[in-house]
Amino acid sequence: MGFKTHNSADISINGTCFQGYVTSDYSNIVRVFDEPLDGDGYKVDAEWEILFDDGLVATIYNWKNGKNYCGYDGLDVEDIRNWHIGGRNPVVVERVKNLLSDDWESFDYIRQRAVLE
Repeated sequence: MGFKTHNSADISINGTCFQGYVTSDYSNIVRVFDEPLDGDGYKVDAEWEILFDDGLVATIYNWKNGKNYCGYDGLDVEDIRNWHIGGRNPVVVERVKNLLSDDWESFDYIRQRAVLE
């Protein structure tokens, strides 16, 4: 299933809420979903918005563990490994986890082309 991100489409995330967690390196999320949006300046430092081909929406974001919320003691986004997944349907949790799994690395070229088309 294909997807678009905030980098290539306007995505409404109104009504989304926490659905689950994913453990992943920041660089891996950037590899799959491109650069994040800046956070809210308070509790979130980085966020990705994802729109799947069937209309379901997901978000990936850190929550209260970065510099915005914790100041000096907070993690740099590059060091965050535990991320929240938001959406309107819990099925997006498995979709995000599957896309971020190492098994997908060999399909990056195909996935990136599908996003651009």
